[in-house]
Amino acid sequence: MQTRNIFSWIKEEITRSISIALMLYIISPAPISNAYPIFAQQGYENPREATGRIVCANCHLANKPVDIEVPQTVLPNTVFEAVIHIPYDMQVKQVLANGKKGALNVGAVLILPEGFELAPPDRISPEIKEKIGNFSFQNYRPAKKNILVIGPVPGQKYSEITFPILSPDPATNKDAHFLKYPIYVGGNRGRGQIYPDGSKSNNTVYNATAAGRVSKITRKEKKGGYEITIMDPSDGRQVFDIIPPGPELLVSEGESIKLDQPLTSNPNVGGFGQGDAEIVLQDPLRVQGLLFFLASVILAQIFLVLKKKQFEKVQLSEMNF
Repeated sequence: MQTRNIFSWIKEEITRSISIALMLYIISPAPISNAYPIFAQQGYENPREATGRIVCANCHLANKPVDIEVPQTVLPNTVFEAVIHIPYDMQVKQVLANGKKGALNVGAVLILPEGFELAPPDRISPEIKEKIGNFSFQNYRPAKKNILVIGPVPGQKYSEITFPILSPDPATNKDAHFLKYPIYVGGNRGRGQIYPDGSKSNNTVYNATAAGRVSKITRKEKKGGYEITIMDPSDGRQVFDIIPPGPELLVSEGESIKLDQPLTSNPNVGGFGQGDAEIVLQDPLRVQGLLFFLASVILAQIFLVLKKKQFEKVQLSEMNF
């Protein structure tokens, strides 16, 4: 009997140690190098999947709107603006990695057609530079200059992000053509709910890993969060669920719970959205031809009116005779 109790005690201690280690891993703040959109850059060769889904949605589970504004047409070798709107309620606060509340950050990924790229500084006009501010744009990959990322940046100041884009010139770029091209954009606000390795952040709902009765709730005074002890009444087995700081508890001691029942509220106030637009790389000769055609039509109309006036004068002189 004593041997059985010793094995049971050892099993409980091992389970507790694993749970505590998992909690420390989850609540530890992610290093700066792992902030989004670095997650996507490290884990995916291309941010847009074959289904059209942008991979940021794998970590940011809530669906939120995003909008993009681009010119309808652009000429070759010209700089234009691609404006990304990432709207959200500026009054809300998100749960930070340490469990405290703070302002939301935003980030965006812009997928341009092949040949389009970030405009060099010497080609950007003062007006566009003023809109850009101190933004630091990055290429998604060194070889993928047509895919740009930015973030995280403070959302209260940069919920509207302007990308300065340089259009290609088919005369010097054999991959560029005078066609209509799609542009894709993804924008998030706030922290994600899942890390790329599949573990949860503290910005999501935590569910019960077993059914039973909540026998004990221990608050972690030093680093915050809770340890919830769930006892299975059928065999007395104990399960320890670790809740990191941030989410609010929805259960209390003595309460009976079911498997996968939410133990906490959902603290997430952000989310991810994606959109698209179309842009035409216009041939200058076509524009010149259109202008020549319009000028010809206007001149024809003018000459027609003058001819009509001349004909009316001739008719009037013949009637006087």
